[in-house]
Amino acid sequence: MLHYSEAPVERAMKVQEVILRAVAKKITWIQAAEILGVSPRHMRRWKEKYEQFGFHALFDGRRGKTSPRRVPAAVLDEVLRLYREQYFDLNVKHFHEKLTQQHGFRVSYTWTKGVLQGAGLVSRQPRRGAHRKRRARRPLPGMMLHIDASQHQWFGDERWYDLIVILDDATSEIYYAQLVEQESTRTVLRALRQVVEEQGLCCSLYSDRASHFFLTPKAGEPVDRQALTQVGRALRELGIQLIPAYSPQARGRSERSFRTWQGRLPQELRLRGISTMEAANTYLRETYTAEFNQRFSVAAAEEGTAFVPCTRTDLERVFCLQHERVVARDNTVSFARLSLQIERQRWRGTLAGCRVIVYEHLDGTLSVGFGAHVVGRYSADGRPLEAEVRQDEAVAKLKATRRRAA
Repeated sequence: MLHYSEAPVERAMKVQEVILRAVAKKITWIQAAEILGVSPRHMRRWKEKYEQFGFHALFDGRRGKTSPRRVPAAVLDEVLRLYREQYFDLNVKHFHEKLTQQHGFRVSYTWTKGVLQGAGLVSRQPRRGAHRKRRARRPLPGMMLHIDASQHQWFGDERWYDLIVILDDATSEIYYAQLVEQESTRTVLRALRQVVEEQGLCCSLYSDRASHFFLTPKAGEPVDRQALTQVGRALRELGIQLIPAYSPQARGRSERSFRTWQGRLPQELRLRGISTMEAANTYLRETYTAEFNQRFSVAAAEEGTAFVPCTRTDLERVFCLQHERVVARDNTVSFARLSLQIERQRWRGTLAGCRVIVYEHLDGTLSVGFGAHVVGRYSADGRPLEAEVRQDEAVAKLKATRRRAA
């Protein structure tokens, strides 16, 4: 009896007391099972073992024996060594994936988490706050996309960059992920153009209320849906609804995604020796985004897609910064301290006094448009790019010819 601790002895004495009451017919065996919180079948086993072996039969036979599932001490030491020396900045889930996929360990996530917390290498997570009901996903891909940016020290040093991510609400699939110096109108337009060209036109886009998405007349008040930003204007031209979020909780799906990005991407960049933004973006495009989608994307609730192929050939004019100007008498347009000279057009003698649009393209070049016509292309410093104009006109004519032939 001395080799049993106090708790199992008390438990055995309680079981014996209930069994003796049932033997004395003060209670039924069904009632005895209910008192002890076991099934009637297990109660019969206890009764038979007690009649055969007495009080010792009421103790757990597994006590004092080593579990066959116990992890060897050498494995425990190696897991702790790997975390301390190589994977010290990974979260538990990420570290467990490395253990099982790259190092061949056959240990559970729960065991790994308990070991790291017990060794003081990982802190225990605080208890969750009040319960909130999560908004249901859209049933089809393309019905709603999320766009957001996360500022973080992605290379583990003093440098801060923004990671712009566009993901699908229905599947959490990442369509775009790139590091930029700072989230801005240009970087957002570049991201949206790539998604439209690769995936097609979506139904709506969900974003925060940053100034490149919406104009908010007064802090805390609703956005002005009539005064469009450059991003809002581009999306309206494509028929995509731009939806503002009024709290971080409303963007919970993208916020949770960024917690995963911040807990994994810096560590993957460190393990691969990537320390520049250009190399990191190449890694994101060619490798990591596909791996991220394979690991975290889910199946849509319904089959099909809400994406519509984009057949427009003027995306360069849609995804750019547009500025309205009036042509001077000498057929020049003033823009950003530049004087853009418009050459004589075959279809009109002069454009003096006409309202034109100066297109500030994402590659840094400029163009001037009058309706559907491009009346001039210029470099960033205002020099005419006539060769590019002729080339673009030839490409446009070729595409029109092919469409008519089809």
